[in-house]
Amino acid sequence: MEVFGMAGLFGLILGFMFGVGCAFAVLYTIYMGGYRKGIQEGLLEPRPERYLKALDSVRGKSGKKTVR
Repeated sequence: MEVFGMAGLFGLILGFMFGVGCAFAVLYTIYMGGYRKGIQEGLLEPRPERYLKALDSVRGKSGKKTVR
């Protein structure tokens, strides 16, 4: 039982570290990819239609519309 307990604890710690670490790495990659794309689209002139629609939906609750 002592050997299984140590092996189980080691497996739990190792699995948790790799599992959560990999999940955070994937989420971070997705977030940063979308963030960079949003910044790139925000700097373009004229602004893409998809960007303007997203901006309108974000500002929709305050009643403000984008200037085209």
